[in-house]
This record gives sequence, structure tokens and C-alpha cells, in this order.
Amino acid sequence: MTTPQHPAFPPHEPHRGPDAEEGDSRAAGRVPVGAHGASEDRQDAGHGHGAGQAGHGHGGGGPGAGGGHGHSHSHGPAAPVSRHLRKVIAAILIPFAAAVLVGLAVLWPGGAPPHERTGVGFDRQTQQATVTKVVELSCQSVNASGGTPTGDTSTAEGSAAVQQANGDCKRATIRVDTGEGKGRTFTEIVQPDQSRQLHEGQKVVVAYEPSAPKDLQYSVTDINRRLPLALLAGIFALAVVVVGRLRGLMALVSLAISFLLLNFFILPAILQGSNPLVVAVIGSSAIMLIALYLCHGLSARTSVAVLGTLISLLLIGVLGSLFIGWAALTGNTDDNTGLIHGLYPSIDMSGLLLAGIIIGSLGVLDDVTVTQTSAVWELHEANPTMGWRGLYRAGIRIGRDHIASVVNTLVLAYAGAALPLLLLFSIAQSGVGTVANSELVAQEIVRTLVGSIGLVASVPVTTALAALVVSADRPADRLAQAAAAPGPGATAPARGGRGRRRKR
Repeated sequence: MTTPQHPAFPPHEPHRGPDAEEGDSRAAGRVPVGAHGASEDRQDAGHGHGAGQAGHGHGGGGPGAGGGHGHSHSHGPAAPVSRHLRKVIAAILIPFAAAVLVGLAVLWPGGAPPHERTGVGFDRQTQQATVTKVVELSCQSVNASGGTPTGDTSTAEGSAAVQQANGDCKRATIRVDTGEGKGRTFTEIVQPDQSRQLHEGQKVVVAYEPSAPKDLQYSVTDINRRLPLALLAGIFALAVVVVGRLRGLMALVSLAISFLLLNFFILPAILQGSNPLVVAVIGSSAIMLIALYLCHGLSARTSVAVLGTLISLLLIGVLGSLFIGWAALTGNTDDNTGLIHGLYPSIDMSGLLLAGIIIGSLGVLDDVTVTQTSAVWELHEANPTMGWRGLYRAGIRIGRDHIASVVNTLVLAYAGAALPLLLLFSIAQSGVGTVANSELVAQEIVRTLVGSIGLVASVPVTTALAALVVSADRPADRLAQAAAAPGPGATAPARGGRGRRRKR
């Protein structure tokens, strides 16, 4: 094996024993990524041979240094961060975690405040029921008018009227399976143009209005989809555990905790009148801490991802607050938000919109920050001699690819969710400017762009933090560890200074 020569030292012929060839062959794959016992980065070191994780260093190089050789063995990679930086990270994150806990304790609600049901939308009593019988009959025999419709049949209303007059309707008998009226039956007429058709044995959800006449207290509102949804959730959980194993199981646990925080803290606290932005910041911070540390372990690597996520969330909050106010977005754009505002007038709907932006961006931010931190750590393990600038440049190249895919994913996700709305604007032949200026679309544009800016910013921020932290392993500390256990006949290093600066 050819040993690299250092210009500052005289040539040195290594001692070769009977196993030298085997040791050289095993060490060949490790020479490019650093010397053994951290010797090649020192001015007092010569060169070394080693195998596997153990380093075998031959000392004796500098002027005035005595001859001889010593052995130093390192089991596994050295600690990637210094004790000083660990203290700095702890000094930042421990008060932050304490503040989150205090916020949870202060704002924790006792549950959603009670109110009288309006019977509108989701705000009504529902029960489970089963379709026991379906009979086909003429629509003319059940429609109130009974007359043949006239007029323009090219319109949707005219076409529906003709189908209702000339088509075959269905009379469904439904049995209530839960609640006070369990066992009661009622009938419902299903028109031929109705999107939801009923069939015998189908499980349905029925609305119950106790103040209505007895014959009209129940009506079908939806299909019971619990079984297919539960089966799909089971397949998802199985796939995560099979592929991710223990880490996948921890991801499912963190997902469950996130839903618990959402249902038992964030939503009830907003309904009780707490500031939606404050609640969202505290709730998303708690979700972030639990999810990242539970899935990736309590380490400096995870802490860097937490810091990068936190900085990006702060940027999203500032930009979101600025542009929601500047664009005069109220957050009250559809029937559901209108119902919320009617039931709880004290809720700040624009603050609720900002809270949704922060919570919605958190999941993608976790993905970006963890990926960038892991990339920098792996780059450091592959080449421990690389400085923080080199780590940053290599990591940011990976991050650029990540930015392109994540931003595209985020935009398409919002576009897919708003596809029916965009289709309506297309049918109306509205211009792009008109569509974008409407509040319903403008709030989605603000949501998408603010979240995307936070994602883009998280890449350089997290990469820089990770590069600084992972490259902070002090050479003097490594030298002290190597000198703490000298081999037989070993001599102390001529100098204990910092390593030579590599040419960049």
C-alpha cells in the first residue's frame, strides 16, 4: 500500500509485521476518509495502518521527537459535537420546552364549550342506521306535483325535473340502530338523479331532529364509511411497521399523540376563546418536540432538526400574519367557517387561518429539516476531515433537489384540494386575475406561498446549523483522548496544538 507523504516531515518507513499485508488491505478503504487515531490531521503524526474500527497509528515524526510507535484504538465514530456545543443546544431547547409545557398548562381547556345545536351542517345529532328494504316505483306516484314538467330541458334544473317525472324512484326503508329511537323505521324517497343511491343492507348515517314532527325526525345524511376507512388505516399502519420497524412504530405513536393534542388541546382552546395563533404555536411546538424526539431519539442531530424547524415556523408565522393582514383576508369564506363564526363570534377567523397555515406547514417542515440534518451527518461520517463550509456546500446541493420536489408537492396538494373550486372558475370562464383576487382563492395562495417560503428557508438554515454543529468536534479533545491511553513504549506527542489546516 502506498502511504501518503506529508511535505513537512521526513520520510518514515513503517514497521511491517507478518500481518502487514492483511492489515493494509483492510485499511485501504478507510484511508481517504481520515487517518487512524486522528493522526493525519496532526503536525506530530506520521502515518498509520488499521483495520475495521480500530486505528493503528505509528508515531514519531516531528523534529526533535523521539522514535518509537504507539497504538490507539477507537471503538465506533467519535462524538460528532463537542460538550460545549451540547450545552449551548441544551441552553436553547430546555427553556423552549419548558415554555411549551407552561403554555399547555395555562391554556389547557376543560373541553369544548357547550352550545345549543342549530341542526345545520355538522351541528346536529346523528345516529347509525341500516337500509332494510328498497322498492322501485314511478316517480310520478311519489312527487307532490304529479304534473309533467315543461320548459327548457337543456338546463340542469329542467333535465332533473324530467328525470324525476319520467324515471323510476326508490322507496328505502331505514332502521335506526343507535340512540333513543333504536329500532324505529322510516322511509325515504331516492330520486333517480340523486348522487347517493341506497341499496338494501347498506349502513347509513341519519340526522335526528327531536323538535320536528315524528314522521320527519329522521333523515339520511351520509353513508357509514367506518369499515373501509378502518381497513385502510390498518393497511397503512401495517405498511409503516413492516418497512420502518421500530422507528415506524414510534412514528405511529407520535401520530396518535399529535391527534390527541389536536383534539384535546388546540381545537377546544380555540373554541373557548384563546388566541388561535398562540394556541397553534404552542400546540405545533409540542407536536414537533414529541414527534422528532420520539421518532429520531434524544440526540444532537435531532436537536438541530428541532432548531431548524422552530426558526422556519417563526418565519412562517411572521410572513403569514403580515400578508393575511395586508390582503385583508377574513378567513370566513364558506358555509363551515360561517357556521363557526355564527356559533362562536369571539373566534378570530383570520387568526384561525394563520393557525391553519402554521399547523399545515409543520409536517412538511419536519421532513425537510430531518432529511437535511441526516444528510450533513452522513457527509461528515464519510469524510470527517471536511470543514463546515464544505459540509454546507455539499448539504445545500442535496437540499436544492429537496426544495424542488417539496414545493411542487405542496402546491399540487393545495391545488388538488381546491380542484372543484378551480373547475367552477373554469366553467365561468373567469380570468386568472379575477380568480386569484377572490378571497376563497387568495387565502389558498397565501397559505401555499407562505408555507413554501418557510420550506425553502428551512433548507439553508438547517444545513448551516447542522454543518456548524457536526464540524465542532475539537481536535484537541481527540488528541487528549488518544494520549490518555498510550501503548507500551509510546512517547508523548511533540505538540498538542490544533490540526493542520487543509487546503480548501
